[in-house]
Amino acid sequence: MSALPRIALIHATPLAIDPIADAFRVHWPACDVQNLLDDTLSKDLAASGSLDQVMIDRFRTLGRYAANTGADGILFTCSAFGKAIEIVAEELSSMPVLKPNEAMFAEALAMGGKMALLATFAPSIPSMREEFEEMSTGSDVELSCHVVDGAMPALAAGDGTRHDALIAETACALTPPDAVMLAQFSMARAAAAVARATNLPVLTSTVSAVHALKTKIEGN
Repeated sequence: MSALPRIALIHATPLAIDPIADAFRVHWPACDVQNLLDDTLSKDLAASGSLDQVMIDRFRTLGRYAANTGADGILFTCSAFGKAIEIVAEELSSMPVLKPNEAMFAEALAMGGKMALLATFAPSIPSMREEFEEMSTGSDVELSCHVVDGAMPALAAGDGTRHDALIAETACALTPPDAVMLAQFSMARAAAAVARATNLPVLTSTVSAVHALKTKIEGN
């Protein structure tokens, strides 16, 4: 087994794999990354309309599997399943278990001001808004949430350029916030385009999560 720290990445879509892999290569290359994919999670959530017990148990199974393979930490990259991930984190309290946007939200709250959260998967918005509001208790940070229609299908069809352009266009159409957050891991590739178009700070869930895990496991 590798002597490097092992991070298990649990995905609901293959679109999240490359962006988080890129973030690890740049920001924490000295770790062993494990990818676990169940690409029916998002489809089943959209069909059921809620996080039912069956879905929660699927997440518990995925978390236990990752822990049993020797993971030192777990990062879920699927942003629509916050409550299920919280249950996994409680069960596996001996290791860091992060929700995909947890670290990014912490960075945004530290910055303060008005934050715009852009998402390409509409069902993820309710759980992300709830998570942010829970984390921001006692803070005066303002959050607005926006869905970028057509961006995820474009990326799934292989048109990354259109995906990035649609996200940048949506960001430009907003009443200017103090910073923009890109919710889905698959959106990280658009960060530079959004920054150029808006001249605003852009936070991504990928980079924030890698930094947070590195700090929790290595202490620096």
